[in-house]
Amino acid sequence: MPLTRFVADALGVVTICLVTLLVLLGLLCILYSFYFRTRIRSQGFIQLGYFSGPWIIRITFILFAIWWGFGEIVRLSLLRREGRVLNALNLKWQETVCKCYIVSNLGFAEPCLFVTLVFLLRASLQKSELGTLSRKWNGKTAGYVLLYCLPVFVLQLIVILIGPQFNKDESLGFPHYFTRTSTKTKDQDVVALCTYPLLSTIFLGLFGTVLTTYLFWLGRRILNLVINKGLQKRVYTLIFSVSGFFPLRVLLLGLSVLSTPELFLFEALAFLAFLSLLCCAGVSICVLVYCPVADSLALGNLQDIEARRRISEEHNDTISLIANQIPPEENIESSPGRNSVASAKRGSISFRTIEKNETSGAFVELSLFSPSQHSTPPVSPRLIGWPMLSPTQVDGP
Repeated sequence: MPLTRFVADALGVVTICLVTLLVLLGLLCILYSFYFRTRIRSQGFIQLGYFSGPWIIRITFILFAIWWGFGEIVRLSLLRREGRVLNALNLKWQETVCKCYIVSNLGFAEPCLFVTLVFLLRASLQKSELGTLSRKWNGKTAGYVLLYCLPVFVLQLIVILIGPQFNKDESLGFPHYFTRTSTKTKDQDVVALCTYPLLSTIFLGLFGTVLTTYLFWLGRRILNLVINKGLQKRVYTLIFSVSGFFPLRVLLLGLSVLSTPELFLFEALAFLAFLSLLCCAGVSICVLVYCPVADSLALGNLQDIEARRRISEEHNDTISLIANQIPPEENIESSPGRNSVASAKRGSISFRTIEKNETSGAFVELSLFSPSQHSTPPVSPRLIGWPMLSPTQVDGP
């Protein structure tokens, strides 16, 4: 059943919106990574340098995802309608755009995306001096990603450049859908609509099979080392999303040869294939880029609080030492009325000092959470401390 132009355009609009969301997510994570690295350098969090090590590869991973998303927009028939961007090109150039899409997405962006994902996972198993803390790790990893994706890129070029020659030779009996990258419409406004060559899909599927097998083995090693249940859930989510969505995309692209563009079956298969890889890319960006940075920043905040706690403890020790040196004539007693108020405030210490021949003295309160401006003398510093622990809590695990 022919697909109406309204439904085809609707799928195209949805595709553009989803790619826009992916781009926004990627740009947000890139800015988050730059902020994390800047904070590490400015505040001297040397211990968190390990988590910031693969920042270049993380950004490269996001750029591959954005590249793939733009390629998916270029292939849409929505842009080839009369009065649209690609409609200004002649038929020959529209066919060239479809060929470039196959080489760019199926031959470069998608393989690089998944190889980069594997290297980011593999980095957690390497030694610190050889892994992400090494200054040359990012450069070497980028080179290895391009090297491992080169065979798929070359095979896709062969399909695009040499494949049409097999279609002309009828003696070979080679079906046209094995190498066809585009098809012409039968309307008055003739345009070239992109298709997926079956050979390109087969090469991508073989590459994905090898990659998925290695990913399962790698994930098993990581799960044997991970103790935190939250991290285990992330690893499981990442492995099952990649091993599920990527083969599903290959299967859907392979089935698309059963139909032609502007028919419901083809458009549905193409959109579902796009959606599967979009979900995989989104989950991977969240797990491999956003979550590690967010966890590291939270750990940095804990280190800030720990430093403030130590400063507060040192200050309290100084006050105790001064209090022990006060002569016996001067009494230090707690005010019952004030103690009743202080007992209602968890984590605050209150005491009253009464000098000789005086009935009242200056009240001093050290608040461990939010020091009160009215209860603290103007000359005393505002302290931010740490919750007091009972002896049982200190001796506990």
